[in-house]
Amino acid sequence: MITSLSNAKIKNVVNLVQKSKVRNEQDSFVVEGVKMFLEAPLELVREVYVSQTYEQNLIHSTEPEKQEILEKLQKCGYETVSDECFQKMSDTLTPQGVLCVLKKLHYDLTNILQKTDSGSLFVFLENLQDPGNLGTIMRTSEGAGVHAVIMTKKTVDIYNPKTIRATMGSIYRVPFIYIEETRQTIELLKENKVRVYAAHLKGTTYYDSQDYTGSTAFLIGNEGNGLTEETAVMADTYIKIPMHGKLESLNAAIATSLLIYEAERQRRG
Repeated sequence: MITSLSNAKIKNVVNLVQKSKVRNEQDSFVVEGVKMFLEAPLELVREVYVSQTYEQNLIHSTEPEKQEILEKLQKCGYETVSDECFQKMSDTLTPQGVLCVLKKLHYDLTNILQKTDSGSLFVFLENLQDPGNLGTIMRTSEGAGVHAVIMTKKTVDIYNPKTIRATMGSIYRVPFIYIEETRQTIELLKENKVRVYAAHLKGTTYYDSQDYTGSTAFLIGNEGNGLTEETAVMADTYIKIPMHGKLESLNAAIATSLLIYEAERQRRG
């Protein structure tokens, strides 16, 4: 059992949690909690840590769920750490007692486009900064059947612990890609017969008046500034969401949810 706060493994997990640079260098990220551990694909698991108290609770429990957790822990292999060490590694105030280091996921947009049919659905996020918004968009995208979430390189790190928690496991299942060139990516979508819609204040038609049954991508801008003009002009159509009062825009995650679920509704018939 690891009991020293200065242990190299403890320090490394803390760095992975806190620093995107370290996550990039090691091609790894950290997830916390029972749900995130149970849903983690085995092929991604690199290290698993369990607090001393939580391990004892698992060992002495006869509850089916806790036995399932123990079985996966034994399958993955894990290290026990003191409660004090686990608290240091954790990014939450009330840790559940299990966390793991996983290999990052990697996707290629060209491959995704080749595998999807004429009804593909994409979310394109430009420079979103709020970790909770991104996590919520990932989670909602899974529910609405989105094929991939595309993000500009200035978008918040999807492996930020707050983002990961907000995904509620969807990070394992919804493909996502960070891109270098916005124009080239949108042109690639169009070349593959994806119609591109921009949620924009200059929109003259409401979002629910368009046909999204064909391949569709929604462009969503930064929380404070919206889409840049350079990106917005590449859209095939501007659309707007009706708003009363003095509002000029909705929360990015809420706006995205409305758009992709309208697409899901249309496809469902």
